[in-house]
This record gives sequence, C-alpha cells and structure tokens, in this order.
Amino acid sequence: MSRTAYDILRRPVITEKATLMREVENSVVFEVDPRATKTEIKQAVEKVFSVKVLGVRTVHVRGKNARVGRFSGRKRNWKKAYVTLNEGDQIEFFEGV
Repeated sequence: MSRTAYDILRRPVITEKATLMREVENSVVFEVDPRATKTEIKQAVEKVFSVKVLGVRTVHVRGKNARVGRFSGRKRNWKKAYVTLNEGDQIEFFEGV
C-alpha cells in the first residue's frame, strides 16, 4: 500500500512557537503520520509545496490526560515534524489574511 504526500502530512501546527520558528529559523511544523520516516516527510513537503528541504527533525508527542465532567480519558499520541527550509523558500498558510 502506497501512501500519498497528503497521507503523510496531516496538518500544519500553528502555535506561537511554530510562528516564531518560521520567522527566525525558516522552519515549519507539521503533524505527520506516526509511521512516516524523515525521508518520506522531506519528499512529501518538497512535492506538495515546491520548496527545498534542508532537514527534518521529528518528535513523538504523548497524549495528555483529558477530563470532561466526571469522565476522564486520554488524548491520542501523535508525531510532530520540524522541517527546515532552504534560504529564500517559504510556506505561507494564510496568504490572504
């Protein structure tokens, strides 16, 4: 079974830290498929956004304990990828804002 680039890249992570990293280090943060390798992530970003990727760092994020009323549970675990782009390349998620 072959995965597409859109199966590997799930969504961009838009936080204060991710926004600062985009401005200072020219890095973008994505939630990715937990089974994806760094090479697959690099190829997916280059294909979807037409940019040159210099490096990929990945982190497994543990799900937090969650509580709704008297019911407690756990949020899911997920994988985060920090993708460093080539100088001059940029990915904009909110062009018209």
